[in-house]
Amino acid sequence: MPERTRIRSSEERRRPARPRRAGPTTQELMRERLIESRLTPNAISLTGFALNLAAAALVLERLFFLAGIAFIVGSVMDTLDGRYSRMSGKGTPFGAFLDSTLDRLEEGIVLTAVAAYFASRGDQAAVAAVVAAVLFSLMVSYTRARAEALGVACKVGLATRPVRVVILSAGLVFARGASLGHFELLAPAVYVLAVLAVVTTVQRIVHVRGQLR
Repeated sequence: MPERTRIRSSEERRRPARPRRAGPTTQELMRERLIESRLTPNAISLTGFALNLAAAALVLERLFFLAGIAFIVGSVMDTLDGRYSRMSGKGTPFGAFLDSTLDRLEEGIVLTAVAAYFASRGDQAAVAAVVAAVLFSLMVSYTRARAEALGVACKVGLATRPVRVVILSAGLVFARGASLGHFELLAPAVYVLAVLAVVTTVQRIVHVRGQLR
């Protein structure tokens, strides 16, 4: 027994001492400051909405690069409000409702401005694609919400909100006259967005039908 005790004590001496935690990390301090602040998830949602309104106005002024930046930042705000709500505990049922409602409005408002731009150029095919993109983007969200109300998880399909944001952002930033080379990606982005939204809507209908059989 004494020999075992000596061996064990020598092994313990060889082990490096674990560093003691000095205090909260910078991330934890920032989290506590945000929670203690007056910032609310609704304020973040409304800021994102205001940025998307600005993006729509910039599209009408043909300032596509700035419109893309405003749309990207506004969309990032839309992702942050939900996370901040869960992290801070400041979320409310109305806040969740407001967030979802503003998400649908923002996408529709920016795409409406894009449709007005194509209409001014006489590009009726692109206008029709924008209408389809708006309609079926709403259906992508609606089919998920309705399915979840029936107890069915419904996240299938490619045209989720983040994917739609990426496609439209690329189209705006690399639109004609955006000062990023000789690109014209706004019309192709709208066509891709419309097709993916239609396909995703059909996929979700088929998925829910299979789950409810």
